Amino acid sequence: MQVTRYIGLLRAVNLGGHNQVAMADLRNLLTGLGFTDPRTLLQSGNVVFGCDRHRAAGLERILEAEVERCLAVTTDFFVRSAEEWQDIVAGNPFVKEAKRDPSHLVLMALKHRPSKRAVRDLQTAISGSEAVRADGRQAYIVYPDGIGRSRLTTALIEKQLGTRGTGRNWNTVLKLSALA
Repeated sequence: MQVTRYIGLLRAVNLGGHNQVAMADLRNLLTGLGFTDPRTLLQSGNVVFGCDRHRAAGLERILEAEVERCLAVTTDFFVRSAEEWQDIVAGNPFVKEAKRDPSHLVLMALKHRPSKRAVRDLQTAISGSEAVRADGRQAYIVYPDGIGRSRLTTALIEKQLGTRGTGRNWNTVLKLSALA
């Protein structure tokens, strides 16, 4: 049986003392669930693991339920196969920005594919110098003036796209790619 490598992203954990998840606990949870070789990256809820019996959507539901049950944290999980992740990296429409300033390029993994109209509405709602492109269940966002001061917040993005998401800067995206 072939084991597929997956990348899992937890939404909004270990931010400002909320939704605390120790990465060792997350690795232990995944091992206990029968996933192979779980590895975490940073403290922001990034995990790479192997599985031979589920698809990404099913894994999201299982992991959300188990993190809530075992770690007492209610959060969203965003799961992509390593192959999907490679396609996400290759599909980056902001290649120049990724090379010039990868910390200001964010990949937002989305629960559901937004409509073309929702993406246009989000682009229209941008009041600063940011740029957004969406492709499938991910959005690529450039914050040339920095993320912290931007009015293009996660809440605004989710509202306009009509789906939940979690973001990682391009440096983390590439590290997860290498880890997978």
